[in-house]
Amino acid sequence: MSEPQNNPAESAGPVIDAGLLEILACPETHQPLHQASASELTAVNARIAAGKQKNVGGESISDEIDAGLVREDGKILYPIRDAIPVMLIDEGLPL
Repeated sequence: MSEPQNNPAESAGPVIDAGLLEILACPETHQPLHQASASELTAVNARIAAGKQKNVGGESISDEIDAGLVREDGKILYPIRDAIPVMLIDEGLPL
């Protein structure tokens, strides 16, 4: 029997330390951020798989997103890569 694969988007625990999340804010609007939900990640990854996801800087995204931080207004997701939030305006992914 094969082992079930662990999907980071479905994990119950936080991807980022709560204390760090409290001090992080959108670099453009300074709005608070929350950890991306499984449904938000699924939607982004579906657009990536379809070749339709670009970042704010206009670059096409081809690598799946395992975790991210979403701006309070729900319009931008900042990816978390190798446990590090990428908090650059141009790297944000429009939702």
